[in-house]
Amino acid sequence: MSGFVEKPEPVQVPGLTHLHTGKVRDLYRNEAGDLVMVASDRISAFDWVLPTEIPDKGRVLTRLSLWWFDQLADLVPNHVLSTELPAGAPADWAGRTLVCTSLRMVPVECVARGYLTGSGLVEYNESRTVCGLALPEGLADGSELPAPIFTPATKAAVGDHDENVSYEEVARQVGAETAAHLRRTTLDVYSRARDIARERGIILADTKFEFGFAPTADGGEKLILADEVLTPDSSRFWPADSWEPGRAQPSYDKQFVRDWLVSPASGWDRKSEQPPPALPQEIVDATRAKYLEAYERLTGMPWR
Repeated sequence: MSGFVEKPEPVQVPGLTHLHTGKVRDLYRNEAGDLVMVASDRISAFDWVLPTEIPDKGRVLTRLSLWWFDQLADLVPNHVLSTELPAGAPADWAGRTLVCTSLRMVPVECVARGYLTGSGLVEYNESRTVCGLALPEGLADGSELPAPIFTPATKAAVGDHDENVSYEEVARQVGAETAAHLRRTTLDVYSRARDIARERGIILADTKFEFGFAPTADGGEKLILADEVLTPDSSRFWPADSWEPGRAQPSYDKQFVRDWLVSPASGWDRKSEQPPPALPQEIVDATRAKYLEAYERLTGMPWR
């Protein structure tokens, strides 16, 4: 069993209809039919949404996503309409709220990998493939791949785990033309972001994107980049100066949280059905510092 340790009650705002409480974001619809996306300070690990929040995390994710949307604007349009706070919204929504176009969402996570790690490494060790794509012998944890690969996954509900699927399965679900468009756009966006991160001394090992379709004036549809993009929640960022294939890499993400949860200090058995405990202050502080460092190194701007 997994999911929320303590599921929050949605904030009620006049003129907004609550649609969904996700691991990190709360979704609303305004009276114009647009989505209002609020990034919380919640953090998840091992498919649990933990009871302890990371201060400023929602604002980091929002601000970093907006910065990346600007870097990618010539490659693919995005769903952001406004960053203005909706009338009547709580003051603490400021800086972590986006008003977005309502899209027909693609039912797969579009994952790009430039390096071998995580679930891709597990599959590679078993079959020398990732999502059915053959890879050469001799790769290790952290190895750079010969070229970036598109490795889609299913979208899981809160408490469930995304599952890798083959490109052929994506084509079966959404059609061959859309699947090809998703793969091409995913790899183009990954390559642009990888090069930008590399200039700043950061390796973008892998990342996941969400896309949707918006109607066009001629009756067709256009592909839109949605949700968050290229944040420590959706990507693996490694410091380039300490990259060393053959071992787990230090990263700009919630690894402090994962490491503490599986340590004797937490007293938590991951295989049990018991929810994980609250995080100690030093883990909260270390995790917040990593998110802020990722933001500052990538954007070149101070957090405050």
